[in-house]
Amino acid sequence: MFFERKSYLEQLISAEGNGMIKVVTGIRRCGKSYLLFNIYRDHLQERGIHEDHIIQVNLEDRRNKRFRDPDTLLEHIDKQMTDKDMYYILLDEIQFVPEFEDVLNSYLNVRNAEVFVTGSNAKFLSKDIITEFRGRGWEIRIHPLSFAEYYEAVGGEKAVALEQYYLYGGLPQVAQMGSPEEKESYLREIFETVYLKDVIERNNLQNANGMHELVRILASAMGSSINVRRISNTFKSVGGVDIGPNTIARYLGHLQDAFIINEALRYNVKGRKYIGTETKYFFEDVGIRNAILGFRQIEFNHTMENVIYNELRRLGYSVDIGLVETIKRNSEGKSERRNLEIDFVVNRHDERLYIQSAYTLPDEQKKDQEQASLLNVTDGFKKIIITGDRFSSYYNEEGILMIGIYDFLLNPRSVKR
Repeated sequence: MFFERKSYLEQLISAEGNGMIKVVTGIRRCGKSYLLFNIYRDHLQERGIHEDHIIQVNLEDRRNKRFRDPDTLLEHIDKQMTDKDMYYILLDEIQFVPEFEDVLNSYLNVRNAEVFVTGSNAKFLSKDIITEFRGRGWEIRIHPLSFAEYYEAVGGEKAVALEQYYLYGGLPQVAQMGSPEEKESYLREIFETVYLKDVIERNNLQNANGMHELVRILASAMGSSINVRRISNTFKSVGGVDIGPNTIARYLGHLQDAFIINEALRYNVKGRKYIGTETKYFFEDVGIRNAILGFRQIEFNHTMENVIYNELRRLGYSVDIGLVETIKRNSEGKSERRNLEIDFVVNRHDERLYIQSAYTLPDEQKKDQEQASLLNVTDGFKKIIITGDRFSSYYNEEGILMIGIYDFLLNPRSVKR
């Protein structure tokens, strides 16, 4: 089974010649290495780039351990650059190299060097490279397979494919497995032996059980607002463990740095300000989330919300959770204030969208409930409800764009209608 990853290949190609180090980031096992060492390498060779002008080193491979020494890596690359033609230097999992910033800086002023690196940790890559290179590091963030990429490869009935995607996510290796048992076993193992172990070891955490419990709490709370104090109280009530809010906040940062979870802040739409007390966390891959809970507590309504969030991020939007304050009179004639939630307030450049996720709309009451918050937003930006029901997209009488989940996930321009 072959996944073309067209959009990411296009980003790599368009970044050529920009004078920057190209940094490909993303959660481990999402396909960064394959993108660089197979898809991009094949593209270079099809363009006529000779094999000896493509220098690649997989630093995660134990057989290349000697190249984790920065000076040895520099010497290895320099020895292969024997003429003035362009060389394409591909380095996988660069965070294994101490002082890797110095190594990469060494090629910033080498005119016949195009450098592409991958890494699985935002703390060591996105933040430090941007600081160290002073704007000369170009980040290309890749994600697990979108549903469109997944469905293009597996085909079949859309409803069956989407249910499998909701259960097992979009890690390329999982998508190629046959039986549910094989998929579940792999996802459990990779979470325990790769993701969780990596976070604990990289950050020298002494409380591995606390981190493990934290991800279980986040997985159970998928789709719900939460804050660090509430998480800390949950630890105390469930297991009698005292882990303070500051420690919880630090652990959450580690999980975000490893691209395992993403944060969506709460935004007051009318007040035009962020509210720092509550937030939502979404998993980069819903299969990993389900594996954390042993494939119990499968809630497709919350899973769909997570999948929509991931798709919006993949499309380049920043994503927040919206709050709209309303004032209504009760049966006694007194004014009451209520906060209504908008699932997603998304922004990209000068574009804004207000989006609700509704797994089903069985009746008028449910429809009114879903669109109430949208109708209380008075600006002119587009308002959308994405529903799990299968239908063609249309505008309803209130001017809200109704989009079926298949149209949204398979047609990236569906929100432009």
